[in-house]
Amino acid sequence: MPAAARRLSHATARAPVTTPAGDGVAGGGRPPRAARIEKERRILREAEAQFARYGFEGASLEDIAAAVGLSRHNLLYYFPSKQALYHRVLDDVMTQWLAGMGELAVGDDPETALRRYIAAKLRSSRERPDGSAVFTKEVIAGAPRYADAITSRVAPALAADVRVFERWARQGRVARLDFRHLMFVIWAVTQAYADLAPQFALLLGKPALDQADFAAAQAVIERLVLRGLAR
Repeated sequence: MPAAARRLSHATARAPVTTPAGDGVAGGGRPPRAARIEKERRILREAEAQFARYGFEGASLEDIAAAVGLSRHNLLYYFPSKQALYHRVLDDVMTQWLAGMGELAVGDDPETALRRYIAAKLRSSRERPDGSAVFTKEVIAGAPRYADAITSRVAPALAADVRVFERWARQGRVARLDFRHLMFVIWAVTQAYADLAPQFALLLGKPALDQADFAAAQAVIERLVLRGLAR
């Protein structure tokens, strides 16, 4: 199984499952059947692609359902509305992103932690560009449907990472900066390799970015960040 599918499947398994009547009772019924989990995974993968391409307004449940061999009615058995499906896609993207953010707090060496963190962010951009596109479209629109989730899930993770940087600064291991904006810069530059990948590939004279391009980007980003934090 490709890495992107493994990550999507892993994130889908960790996210809350919408359980229709007859497929297990919340809080005590039998767990969802493997066939149901696989069907949800296929729906989510197709929904992510179509929301990335057309946005929330442009994507339709009919088209998503048809692409996975279902009727609109049958799709609603798994997800009760387009809003619920859209939220689930964004929840899965956010779950993967936050897992990458956790890399910063692993270990106690700033350079090692930052290299690992930047690598995780670029890996997410390489493996899940459609998820990044859905998230970016939502944020550019002002996050009309997902602002509460961004605030409640990202803000605590950001605060935890800033505390790590503050500890390193007190120990004299990194220069003191506005660490919130440092994180924003890292997010922006790594996510650009998902959102702007077609433009970058065009300028590099190739049909798509490859692993070597991501490795080169990682080396440049690491150098800029680590030198910026040097005392």
